[in-house]
Amino acid sequence: MKIDKDIVAGYAAGIVTGVTYGLNPLFAMPLLNGGAPVENVLFFRYALSVLMLGCWLAFRRESFRVSSRQLVRLVILGALFTMSSLFLFEAYRFIPSGMATTVVFLYPVLVAVIMVFLRVYPTWQVWFSIILTFVGVYILSKNDGAHAVQTKGLVIAGCSALAYAMFIVIINRSKMIRKVSNTLLTFYALLVGTAVFCIKALAGGHSLMLGIDGAGAWANLVGLAVLPTIVSTATLALATRKIGAAKASVLGVFEPITAILVGALAFGEPVTANVIIGIALTMAAVVFMIVSSSD
Repeated sequence: MKIDKDIVAGYAAGIVTGVTYGLNPLFAMPLLNGGAPVENVLFFRYALSVLMLGCWLAFRRESFRVSSRQLVRLVILGALFTMSSLFLFEAYRFIPSGMATTVVFLYPVLVAVIMVFLRVYPTWQVWFSIILTFVGVYILSKNDGAHAVQTKGLVIAGCSALAYAMFIVIINRSKMIRKVSNTLLTFYALLVGTAVFCIKALAGGHSLMLGIDGAGAWANLVGLAVLPTIVSTATLALATRKIGAAKASVLGVFEPITAILVGALAFGEPVTANVIIGIALTMAAVVFMIVSSSD
């Protein structure tokens, strides 16, 4: 039996995407626990990513030029991408990091809901997944006596998922954006975030260096910039090209799985029965929705 190397590479890239994105808490939590404000952490994460991507684009001699109409859409996409990151990191303050990442994994379901407003109606499989998803989130939010879950944290994580869902819808629906390479799109999206978080940090009246102290902090910032940002984005693009968007999305289940393991092993976050059941139902609902739909 001949093995298609492109398919193998696509599946491998999809797994890498999920695992690297799920490593967000591993690098972010030590910085947040060390007193660094969310906007400071995200500023340096985005700024380092922009610097690395800019050098890569320059090395490849790829033009940074975009039209004014493309620039408007790139700014909107950057704002949504920025909101998604901000809400996710804020959610870490109220609920376990693995749970927050799981709620963000609802974005495929939210994409389906948004498409209804664009008169693209989901199948019964999608509606079934939506119902099952909300059952899973409800179970996640219940207190089983071992760990109190703050509803505020779930709502904030849900806002992160919504912002990312809108980000995806615009990319898929905008003809002008399709002409922009994935690397250049990511560069401009992160550039917007860099500016936003710089302004937000300075407006808060504190130094950008607050909580960023020592080699360990910088190592975590570089880890955030490289793995959950640049590597995750690049491998997602590769997986989508090799095996299609649907199968690449299915492999996104490695995101919450990785985040939960990181939370439990690195930070001692509790993994209760409600968390296990809620996460299992949520991931099963999203995977069912994707695999029951055509590419």
